Amino acid sequence: MRIDLHAHSNASDGTDSPAELVDAAARAGLDVVAITDHDTTAGWEQAAKALRPGQTLVPGAELSTVSVDPRTGRHVSVHLLAYLFDSTSVALVAEQSRLRAERRTRLRGMAERMAADGLPIDPDEVMASLPADAPAGRPHLAQALVRAGKVVDVNQAFAEYLGNGRGYYLPRQDTPVETAIDMITDAGGVTVMAHPFARSRGATITPEVLVELAAHGLTGVEVDHPNHDEATRAEVRGLADELGLVRTGSSDYHGTNKTIAIGAETTDPAQFEALVARATGSPLVVG
Repeated sequence: MRIDLHAHSNASDGTDSPAELVDAAARAGLDVVAITDHDTTAGWEQAAKALRPGQTLVPGAELSTVSVDPRTGRHVSVHLLAYLFDSTSVALVAEQSRLRAERRTRLRGMAERMAADGLPIDPDEVMASLPADAPAGRPHLAQALVRAGKVVDVNQAFAEYLGNGRGYYLPRQDTPVETAIDMITDAGGVTVMAHPFARSRGATITPEVLVELAAHGLTGVEVDHPNHDEATRAEVRGLADELGLVRTGSSDYHGTNKTIAIGAETTDPAQFEALVARATGSPLVVG
């Protein structure tokens, strides 16, 4: 059984529609795929309808959260994968709505900064290109830079304009990670920290913070990820085993916004079963 638990559609910042995402998973030989769009569950229904016989969909989302180390006061962005939760949870719906609004405000601000500096970006056009209430992300602005001929691809756009520390980067007001874990747990779901030590992406949490989050109710951790080298995978795997966390592996697929193919990293079936066994909020969807 081949299982990929981290993939994005154009309901957030991927390029495939939810149905195309499911089709890509089938063509890649995946038996199980999770849809984990940023701060939205808008793609769940379309993805479920597109399932082929025998294919399984894991309804999920990737939540925008932040960790604050109480010892140092250091703020670190944390990508929290949530699965099989009740998508009608009042607290969760309200927080995801707030985050989507926050993302749109942030993206417009970045686009306006670029336009003010003479870059070929029209903030109104960028925002109009987004589906209503869709979570706006930097890849949408990166695509606009590609279309304008300012960069050759999304990676160059992040490296030169949109990355943390670049002149056009703006921060978000994300959910405290402990609060997000509590909301998903209360909604019957399970949580997995995505690429926790992907140091090439920027600042990461410390092992001590992972220990604290495990004690707080974190269910699992993403070990096998394209941004984890072999040494990092061994480090995360060891911590997961010490802390009793479920170990997952996933591609973090974004369609053509990234070069990683769906199914490039996968989750062990026994670990997947352990993850699903802890959820009570929303069932798996089987084609």
